Amino acid sequence: MFRYGKSQMQQAAHVPCRLRRQKSEILRAQYVDVRELRVCAGTWNVGGICPPNDLDIEEWLDIDDEPADIYVLGFQEIIPLEVGYMIGTEDTRPVAVWEHIIHETLNKKCPDKSKSKRHSDSPPPARFNPLDYVLAVENELHNESNSDSDGELHRLHNAESSDSARRRLRPLDLACGVHNYNGDKRKRLQYVRGSVSVSMTMHETHFCFVCCHLASGEKNGDELKRNANVEEINRRTVFNPVHTIGVPQRIHDHERITLLGDLNYRLNLSYETTHELISKQDWDGLFKMDQLKKELGKGCTFDGWVEGPITFPPTYKYEFNSEKYVSDATKSGRRTPAWCDRILSYGEGTRLLSYNRAELILSDHRPVTAVYMADVEIVCPRRLQRALTFSNAEAEDHLLSRKEAHLEPKTN
Repeated sequence: MFRYGKSQMQQAAHVPCRLRRQKSEILRAQYVDVRELRVCAGTWNVGGICPPNDLDIEEWLDIDDEPADIYVLGFQEIIPLEVGYMIGTEDTRPVAVWEHIIHETLNKKCPDKSKSKRHSDSPPPARFNPLDYVLAVENELHNESNSDSDGELHRLHNAESSDSARRRLRPLDLACGVHNYNGDKRKRLQYVRGSVSVSMTMHETHFCFVCCHLASGEKNGDELKRNANVEEINRRTVFNPVHTIGVPQRIHDHERITLLGDLNYRLNLSYETTHELISKQDWDGLFKMDQLKKELGKGCTFDGWVEGPITFPPTYKYEFNSEKYVSDATKSGRRTPAWCDRILSYGEGTRLLSYNRAELILSDHRPVTAVYMADVEIVCPRRLQRALTFSNAEAEDHLLSRKEAHLEPKTN
């Protein structure tokens, strides 16, 4: 006969937990398949410019190579940053034009709906409602597998109930900053920046996409305002609760997260040195002084976030409809070029394929695109049923053996 010490008792108590966890993981592997989805994420600050109807955005959407399964496009400044547009009299026509351009670009690459996916039209801006748009998108995004062998993603074309759609794709917008408009139209309104976030569930995997426009400014210390914006977005973004158990309510509750937008981080370099390095195409030399790179290295605000290698020129600030950066001679005054437009990812199960900018000269920013392959877990119902059947049989055997052991006579 022997007696357990305290540490030995603790170790023994943890053994069943570890065994149960290992068995649970082994059991899950029996009925869960992992498949990849191609995700194209793009961001563009369009500077309040309404585009021509025939604007070619194929380069930005990166569809020459292979169409994506999911497109996430984040815009900033679709309407001009003027007082009249910011106090309730905004013109929604640019929204309709952009939607038309996007749909035309995507659909002309796959005109035969019977053979490939087709992207649905959105409602006109006059009756635009986020949940209406969610329902339109949901019919294209929801995939289902009813096979226990291939686990493929099968596209559905039938409409679903609004409750079902709301459970799987939930939008949320959040404002950061303060209005300082006091009625004097001669003073420019401080733009209230913020974010629009979407929570989306694909099979057993939760995605979150966050499009944001952070505080501007290239003075020393302005990056702290941007950090504060990000922290506020993380803190205040709470998706509406749903009846489905286990659906995430906060950004970091999701397995696959993408942050994109005009993040506004600048270069800690002088105007002259920046232009000198740009003329040499010394992107590495520039990137060493990038504020966001330094914040990613610190952790803190961006702990766990990653970004692909930057191999393209700074995306801001250009003269409108020009390939030239703004200079002293321009009306707006000179700005030090910077990579303001960025796309970051968070979480395992995401593999970056490409990270580029598109040479579209419409606004003072260049659009940026990141293409990922994202893992999606799919439950195969038949295999799940078999796994549960075997588990029940094991449980019965275990209970029977314990009962028999209990009934055995004790011997001295």
